[in-house]
Amino acid sequence: MDALSTMTYRRDGRIARITLDRPERGNGITMDMPRELATCVERANLDRGVHVIALSGSGSGFCGGYDLVDSAEQVRIGEAGDARPAGSVLDPDVQMRNHEPGAAWDPTVDHAMMSRNVKGFMSLFHSEKPVVCKVHGFCVAGGTDMALCSDLLVIADDAKIGYPPARVWGAPTTAMWFHRLGLEKAKRLLFTGDCLSGREAVEWGLAIESAPADALDERFENLLGRIARMPVNQLVMMKMLLNQSVMQQGLHTTQMLGTFFDGVTRHTPEGYAFQQRAAEAGFKQAVRERDEPFGDFGMSTHKG
Repeated sequence: MDALSTMTYRRDGRIARITLDRPERGNGITMDMPRELATCVERANLDRGVHVIALSGSGSGFCGGYDLVDSAEQVRIGEAGDARPAGSVLDPDVQMRNHEPGAAWDPTVDHAMMSRNVKGFMSLFHSEKPVVCKVHGFCVAGGTDMALCSDLLVIADDAKIGYPPARVWGAPTTAMWFHRLGLEKAKRLLFTGDCLSGREAVEWGLAIESAPADALDERFENLLGRIARMPVNQLVMMKMLLNQSVMQQGLHTTQMLGTFFDGVTRHTPEGYAFQQRAAEAGFKQAVRERDEPFGDFGMSTHKG
C-alpha cells in the first residue's frame, strides 16, 4: 500500500484501525482522503485475520468537513493524480477566487469529481466487514459522510454531529440521513442545519451508543471486542443481508441527486453571496454570520 498522507492504518489483532490524521486541520477532508480511505478499507477486507474495522479521528474532533484552507493545484480528470478536474468547485477556496456569477458552469464537472469522493466514503458501507466509527468533539458537514456510511456509531455525550451547510452552500452527497434517521427526523436536521449532541444522536437513533468523553474509548473498545469474536463469514453475511434493505430503498439514486445538488448550492444567488462574503471577510467569518442567527456561532468552519 502506498504511503498515507491523511490517515493511518494498523492491524491490531482482529481489528483494523483507520484513524484520520490531520489534527492541525480538524481532520479536514482533502481530495486524497476518500481515496486513501477506500484503499485502507480494501486492505482490511483482503486481510483474512481482520474481523472488524475501527474508524476514528485524531486531535480535538473526528472531522470538520472539507478543508477550505489548503488549496492544491487543479488538474483534469485523467491527468496525474486524478485529483480534481479543471474548473472544479470541490475546493471552494479556489472557486471563490476564480468563479464569478454569470460564468459558464458545467454541473457534470462537479458530479464527476464529487461522485468519486462519494465512492470513497461508501467504501465503508460496501466493506465486507463491519465498520464501527468513534466520534469525539465534532463531526460536521462532509465529516458526517464517513460517520454515516459506517455501520455503527459510538459518540461522546458532548460531541456535535450535523450538517450546517444545509443552510447555504452544501448538500449531503452520500444522502445517508434518511436511511439512518427516517424521513421526519432527517427533514428536521436538514431543514435547519442544526446539530445533535452525542446524547441526542442516540435518542434519535443516529448513534448506537454514547458515553462521557473520558469513557468513550472504553465503550468503543468493548463493542469492537464483541464484534471481533464473531466468525468473519457470519459478519460478512449479516452485513450483506442487512444492507440489501437500504439498497432497495433507492440509495444510489438519492446519492446521484445529492451529489448534483451539492454543486448547485454553490451557484444559487445565496451561494454567490456567501462566496462574496467569504472573499471579503474570510471563510470562517462568513460561516459565523451564517450560523449566528441559529445560535450556533460558526459550528462548522469547513465546507459540507
